[in-house]
Amino acid sequence: MSKNLVQFIIEEQRAIAGATGDFTGLLSDIVTACKRIAHDVNKGALIGVLGSAGSENVQGETQKKLDVITNEIFIESNQWGGHLAAMASEEMEDVYPIPARYPKGKYLLVFDPLDGSSNIDVNISVGTIFSILRAPEGVNNPKAEDFLQPGTKQVCAGYALYGPATMLVITTGNGVNGFTLDRDIGEFMLSHPKMTIPEDTREFAINASNERFWEAPVQRYVRECIAGKTGPRGENFNMRWVASMVAEVHRILTRGGIFMYPRDTKDPKKAGKLRLMYEANPMSFIVEQAGGMSSTGRERIMEVQPSDLHQRVPVILGSKNEVERVVGYHLEG
Repeated sequence: MSKNLVQFIIEEQRAIAGATGDFTGLLSDIVTACKRIAHDVNKGALIGVLGSAGSENVQGETQKKLDVITNEIFIESNQWGGHLAAMASEEMEDVYPIPARYPKGKYLLVFDPLDGSSNIDVNISVGTIFSILRAPEGVNNPKAEDFLQPGTKQVCAGYALYGPATMLVITTGNGVNGFTLDRDIGEFMLSHPKMTIPEDTREFAINASNERFWEAPVQRYVRECIAGKTGPRGENFNMRWVASMVAEVHRILTRGGIFMYPRDTKDPKKAGKLRLMYEANPMSFIVEQAGGMSSTGRERIMEVQPSDLHQRVPVILGSKNEVERVVGYHLEG
């Protein structure tokens, strides 16, 4: 019989000396939030949640109604349980403190409540990304600087994928496991144990419309892929682009590939497009735990020391040998 997610985590926690069950409780609250979001995403226009909210987030991006709704769901589901000291969201400028009426815990929760929300109105897969950190010792009222921990400090990272099936994929630093929501019983069941990324791939994902803004190493790599059998690689490649990081990473976890949102000159003020804390770090933890690699092109993403809650970084991740090739091109200058 297949295990459900909570059973799986409890059994993992039993192997850790001194485990208190706090982490299992927190993950259970996150699961509840993801089920609620899956319901709203699934209903879409039937409950009036599609379209723009008429507001902007801290990055100046137009918010969809579901960006606002899913952010509220994540806060409501996780603030009361006594497992968290504070939260931070891509949709909020500053840290969200746990209200005084609730007990506080030892963990920090960082999340992107609805990744790829530009796809919502056209019914393409979107997702939720989250990362769990430990609050610094003795800190009862965490500030933004308490969240600024490198990705190597993550206790857990995961994402929910709201596609044809709703899935939850997580790592606690002991490999990557995928769970599919069985709507008949309302449980995430272990369906993809020990997910791994093949070291080699012939599939790449990048927004090709930005080619003129890319740095030379990325232009070189993509040009070689497009040249196929007639080019220096001597192999034909396929290109994919969903514009939903969750969907892109899930495809790579399932069958290999490389995903790139590299540094470019489109907006010189931004080092990259994707957020280190809410997207790049949790996805890098998952990818590395599945045997892949994740880099800015110049350094390992999980070793970047965050300087800001909403810091952006270039992202190149996926099948190890292809990521190494792109990094090598960067090192050559």
